[in-house]
Amino acid sequence: MSPDTSNGAHETYDDDIVRLFFGATVLWAVVGMLVGVIIALQLAFWPANMDVPYLTFGRLRPLHTNAVIFAFAGNAVFTGIYYSMQRLMKVRTHDLLSRIHFWGWQGIIVSAALTLPFGFTQSREYAELIWPIDIAIAVVWVVFAINFFYTIAYRKVQHLYVAIWFYMSFVLTVAVLHIVNALALPATLTRSFPLYSGMTDALVQWWYGHNAVAFFLTTPFLGLMYYFLPKAAERPVFSYRLSIIHFWALVFLYIWAGPHHLLYSGLPDWVQTVGSIFSIMLIAPSWGGMLNGLLTLRGAWDRLRTDPIIKFLVVGVSFYGMSTFEGPMMSVRSVNALSHFTNWVVGHVHSGALGWNGMISFGMLYWLAPRLWGKVHNESWVSLHFWMATIGIVLYVVSMWAGGLTEGLMWRAINADGLLAYPNFVDIVQRLAPFYWTRFFGGTLFLLGALLMAFNFILTIRDARAAGASAPVAAK
Repeated sequence: MSPDTSNGAHETYDDDIVRLFFGATVLWAVVGMLVGVIIALQLAFWPANMDVPYLTFGRLRPLHTNAVIFAFAGNAVFTGIYYSMQRLMKVRTHDLLSRIHFWGWQGIIVSAALTLPFGFTQSREYAELIWPIDIAIAVVWVVFAINFFYTIAYRKVQHLYVAIWFYMSFVLTVAVLHIVNALALPATLTRSFPLYSGMTDALVQWWYGHNAVAFFLTTPFLGLMYYFLPKAAERPVFSYRLSIIHFWALVFLYIWAGPHHLLYSGLPDWVQTVGSIFSIMLIAPSWGGMLNGLLTLRGAWDRLRTDPIIKFLVVGVSFYGMSTFEGPMMSVRSVNALSHFTNWVVGHVHSGALGWNGMISFGMLYWLAPRLWGKVHNESWVSLHFWMATIGIVLYVVSMWAGGLTEGLMWRAINADGLLAYPNFVDIVQRLAPFYWTRFFGGTLFLLGALLMAFNFILTIRDARAAGASAPVAAK
């Protein structure tokens, strides 16, 4: 089955909102990755923080994660949803709600950029923002949800294509995760006290943290994969039945996997075991989805040599498969004992965030650009960007894998007397320097690719305006 089999040319869709989110995606990609490169340099060369408290690793690291996850990836998802939803539902989204959503979301991101460097934080992983911003997130999300389900309610087709189901899980589950994890008692305008304490607080946080990865960085991007990969390949989805099984198995199993972040903690053993078991079971639906995406290219594999958009999408799906195998393996107690708190985890996270989310987003943006503004200014730069991004992320991930294994093994090493072979922590840190420098160079290459993409799109928009071709080209 193919998504959006008729082009819906008789409908007037709101592509201006797609352009707005498109531009925001490119902007925050550059900003978020630039901050990431800065803190990567600080870990390799500590004087890079310039002795400025607002630029230290502890201040910039949450800014980097929020910018990449909620600014770059979030805007990328909204770009794809607003474009595909209108065409799948054959109905225009609500203009006012769309604008409130866009400007509200950008305001939240700017608020994060203004508060985190000054140390205003709740110190919760992926949920650092202070309580007034948390409330703003909930309000803007409700606006988005109303617009989303309004579009479904007034749709002109009966069938809900599988991408819509993945989008729905994103809209509903992220709302629940955010509200439950953010429950707190305000003390001042910038400080609050969480409703939970002790291990309950830790469990709620990692129920949120892991499922933020699941339902913010996985399910919506799978929805984008199921829409844009068949579009780019001009082939139907390999197995529509498999895509439905993929959806229901994934959303059922993912929600139980959070406790694997708390292995060897005070959490009851049975809860830790449940988290590990469900994490391992996740391999099946995850790889089913990966294979469904890759096999969609049957009969079109020759285009992998010549079409850079297909290259971006295929590498993105491949990284999805790799990271969803690595994650469950790291939830096994024996593996976790070696990997936890090491740079191996950093490599794993970035193979997902940059390899999966980043490459899928880039492929989607390059596919959309000609349909929003006309011919891409320099198509050869698209291929150049692909190789810069691919080489960059490979350097990044492999260096962190090797560095993490070195780190974990040195922590565990004992001498003939049964004592720690490396009792001085600084000895281990010094051994990691080559890996940190390799990570910095890989991340810089990835950033330079994003800058090249941004420049290419700026020139594309300039060309379109010069030619008076700002109207979207009819989608295939």
